Amino acid sequence: MIFARLRRRRNNRLLIEQIHGEIVAAARAPALYRRFAVADTLEGRFEMVVLYAALTVRRLLALGPAGAEIAQEVVDAVFRGFEDALREMAIGDAGVARRIKAMGADFGGRSRAYRMALDAGDQAALTAALGRNVYGAAASEACAMLAARVAATAAALDTIAYESFAAGQFHFPRPAGEAP
Repeated sequence: MIFARLRRRRNNRLLIEQIHGEIVAAARAPALYRRFAVADTLEGRFEMVVLYAALTVRRLLALGPAGAEIAQEVVDAVFRGFEDALREMAIGDAGVARRIKAMGADFGGRSRAYRMALDAGDQAALTAALGRNVYGAAASEACAMLAARVAATAAALDTIAYESFAAGQFHFPRPAGEAP
């Protein structure tokens, strides 16, 4: 009995690590930094991880209570990753706690803005949110192109079944015309 519980816990951890790995890989796609002019800085990479985590969580929440459980674990994994990165930068405990709290607020606000714009099909609101958060400015041509990519990615994610997540077979759809 205890071994079955340990096995299930290990399988859940592997599942969440797989989804988290997909988020990080999508956030590190070279096209984001070349074609869409996202700043290849700590802040730019943070914004991309938040964006892809928000897209994943949005889909998982739409899948009902079982998806919501996975979504919470994914968010926890994302923040463990943030905490690990901060500690690798030799930031002390108090600094890590303060930064994680700020990152949590940023994640919540950004996720909400992206979700509301995507759910409403409001491309202008999505572009404005990405402009503020990713580019720190009003929308630009690169921002509008990124917003179109985000909307297409969200639409593709909306077709992914719960079973793909639960089986550890989740992969972000590759945008048309982009190299693997």
